[in-house]
Amino acid sequence: MSEQPRETGPTSVRLEAWSEGDAELLRALNAPELMGHLGGPETEEQLARRHRRYVDLSADTAAAGRMFRVVLLPDERVAGSIGFWTSTWHDEPVYETGWAVLPGFQGRGVATLATRAVAERARAAGLHRHLHAFPSVENAASNAVCRKAGFELLGEEDFEYPPGRPMRCNDWRLDLWATADR
Repeated sequence: MSEQPRETGPTSVRLEAWSEGDAELLRALNAPELMGHLGGPETEEQLARRHRRYVDLSADTAAAGRMFRVVLLPDERVAGSIGFWTSTWHDEPVYETGWAVLPGFQGRGVATLATRAVAERARAAGLHRHLHAFPSVENAASNAVCRKAGFELLGEEDFEYPPGRPMRCNDWRLDLWATADR
């Protein structure tokens, strides 16, 4: 009996700055199955505002953060989005990160590769020591990404996302100033 060939994960990803042309990607990432832990899909008006924020953030040169589309290599296929941005957490200025991977690319290590790559971008920006991620305690996949990408679990926290919608999250932190040797 022969084994079925398994589709292997990507060997690497490239992060490309978010641009005006990425509005359709944002719409594709707004699917109910992808937004379930984030309060559900957004309206067209909310998407347009978020797209504008992403474009503006990626045009900023003050190291406040960036948004990216995630491109699989060597396939050159767009698989999702990821970014980092300045936030305040427990009275400390930090970077925060978040990602989304299209359904056809999930479970293949794409989010972990992209999270490691965005951590390097945040490290290079050099504005803040820590990069935090706040996945819902119920989002096993995103919590696994944090663990695999080398983040430290600080514990559970109450969080609001979107504003006005309380949720219970895990607070994961990566020390960007620590040596990269893990």
